[in-house]
Amino acid sequence: MSKIPATVITGFLGAGKTTLIRQLMAHANGRRIALVINEFGDIGIDKSIVEGCGVAACAPEGVIELANGCICCTVADDFLPAMKTLLDRPDPFDHIVIETSGLALPKPLVQAFRWPEVRARATVSGVVAVVDGPAVLAGRFARDPVNQLADAPEHDFPLEEVFEDQLRVADLAILNKADLLDDAGLAAVRSRVEQSLPAGAKALPAHRGALPVEVLLGQGAKVEDAIETRAALHDGEDGHDHDDFESFAAEIGPLDDPAEIEARVGAAVRLPGVLRVKGFAAVRGKPLRLVVQAAGPRIERYFDRPWGPAEARAGRLVVIGLKGIPRADVERALKG
Repeated sequence: MSKIPATVITGFLGAGKTTLIRQLMAHANGRRIALVINEFGDIGIDKSIVEGCGVAACAPEGVIELANGCICCTVADDFLPAMKTLLDRPDPFDHIVIETSGLALPKPLVQAFRWPEVRARATVSGVVAVVDGPAVLAGRFARDPVNQLADAPEHDFPLEEVFEDQLRVADLAILNKADLLDDAGLAAVRSRVEQSLPAGAKALPAHRGALPVEVLLGQGAKVEDAIETRAALHDGEDGHDHDDFESFAAEIGPLDDPAEIEARVGAAVRLPGVLRVKGFAAVRGKPLRLVVQAAGPRIERYFDRPWGPAEARAGRLVVIGLKGIPRADVERALKG
């Protein structure tokens, strides 16, 4: 029996992984694609965003959420049972797409495909690293990231280390948000990314992850067979130190105007150590749910679907940041 191909989508917080997956599912061209979505922390947001994409391919029965921390550190407890659930279906999927947490290392995940219960039935077609082009150009992943906390330990660069390891095992790097870069900026980002990619890996520019499905899913690389040749910074370690990061959820009341959320989130992401804000809000008089996404200074909002009849019209924003972020100040900013 032929193996089911799987594609690992990795990339740092806010790079555009979920947007890419929504694009992918909307243009699946008849492929039956299963999704495994991993969230950092206990509050899942991405699964709900994907399921709100409005196409049949995003049906809940094909989406599994793992919201107990980074998948790279919970392979045996979370990932392998999820894979078994998908592989044991009497009507197998054509392809499995795995979206890692923005803080996860993809190499341990690929190594898990060498376990006997998975290896005989699935293969890693490719590892796709989604890159936030403007963030790279701004030096967010350099040795002195602009949002590093003032009291962080010397020589501790968690953003750069995670970003680097995500690139080092990739078959394809997507230089996302390329529309926000001029030619010189895009060339600089490409040069930085290509320094870390394995030999033969490609870097392609994209806007909102819009690339052909055949490009995203068609590598056919059998990565599990070659993963040990792709050196990563955390090789030899048992996962990596998630104590560098923390997350929490903030509840917010209904808004009078959708624009309110931009001011609130903008104030929150300017606070030291805040890396990512994402979630939903309710707007008085509006039947649709408002999605909010922020990575660094860029904030995006849009209405995605109607609130369900039995669904509480409650606003919830998940905040991810470096350990020690001023939680009380962040919550105060978000609640207005």
